Amino acid sequence: MESVLTIVLAGGAGERLYPLTKNRAKPAVPFGGIYRIIDFTLSNCINSGLRRVLVLTQYKSNSLSRHVQMAWNIMHTELGEFIEIIPPQMRINSHWYLGTADAIYQNLYSVDQSDPREVLIVSGDHIYKMNYQKMIQQHRDVRADLTVAAIEVPLEEASRFGVFEVDRTGRVLGFEEKPANPKPLPGQPDRALASMGIYVFGADAVREAVCADAERVQTSHDFGKDIIPRMVRDKAVYTYRFQDENKKQAQYWRDVGTLECYWEANMDLVSVDPQFNLYDKSWPMRTHVPPLPPAKFVFAEVGNRFGVAVDSIVSPGCIISGGTVDRCVLSPEVRVNSYAHVQESIVMHGAVIGRHSRIRRAIIEKGVQIPEHTVIGYNLEEDAKRFRITDNGVVVVESAEGLLEPVPIPVK
Repeated sequence: MESVLTIVLAGGAGERLYPLTKNRAKPAVPFGGIYRIIDFTLSNCINSGLRRVLVLTQYKSNSLSRHVQMAWNIMHTELGEFIEIIPPQMRINSHWYLGTADAIYQNLYSVDQSDPREVLIVSGDHIYKMNYQKMIQQHRDVRADLTVAAIEVPLEEASRFGVFEVDRTGRVLGFEEKPANPKPLPGQPDRALASMGIYVFGADAVREAVCADAERVQTSHDFGKDIIPRMVRDKAVYTYRFQDENKKQAQYWRDVGTLECYWEANMDLVSVDPQFNLYDKSWPMRTHVPPLPPAKFVFAEVGNRFGVAVDSIVSPGCIISGGTVDRCVLSPEVRVNSYAHVQESIVMHGAVIGRHSRIRRAIIEKGVQIPEHTVIGYNLEEDAKRFRITDNGVVVVESAEGLLEPVPIPVK
């Protein structure tokens, strides 16, 4: 894999994750307590033996760049290994990246410096486990110009993805990006084959494709909308069926690009038998964890106070001080004070839940101080006056403003 260059596209604005992306890039959003979203893609790279990686950043990239530098400074540069952060340099023109293909086009100088045989292009904002080495090997075996990772999805959901038509060898015969009427798989009328946004190009093929795209006027400079459909006409384009390293019965690949999907994917982690396995030592998920003390649970039957967490992820530095945590994901240094009850929620770094508070189905942003007797998630009509509410009823609290007056729990 020494001849492969990996490019992680990490410049998305993440508008559908707002306000979690108000001050950070989408790949830098915390996930699963101690991780950032980009850690899952980078862990896949390292576990796949890929150690030449460029991370292309763009919007609000400061926290993302800082995290990658702290968590992923593990390469041996004398052996030609690197994980480099590349912000927009405007080397070719004076505009930001106009799309995924334009991001590669504007960084062809960095690609050429690495002199790769193949270029693997991945997104930094999905949660999954995949051995890219297997995909690259198939790409070589069939002598493809482009290989795209694909996963079967229910036909009713396929309109959210790029959808393939393939022959029995996996060669792509047709491709539509987010079609209104997606075509089902042969013999499977309720299933479609969807793009995962993971690409292996021959180095010459990607250079030719993005340069030709840059010269066109009618283009959105996007791999799904422009590059793949054009290459299908006259190049060898193949799919690679997703092989999950998660070791569960159902394949796990999540796009956490919306608040609903983000909350649901975090909740996937806290069940007794979690859908996504963080504890498999053969496929470790790496990140940076600051030097913090272990989590602490205090008060047991003292004045009817219990420091308890059940079916939850509790990160280092947390203190459950007489409160109750149920099916939650707590990032480092969260404090839950006496008589508080937090349920089915994501609580980010350094947030404090005040005494007697009741929090249900919420996302609490980093550092938010929840005052005593605050109630969130029990009266969505009242919550909507102060916070953003998702379609599935998750309350997003980005600051404690407006929380000084407690909202009573409705009497049933």
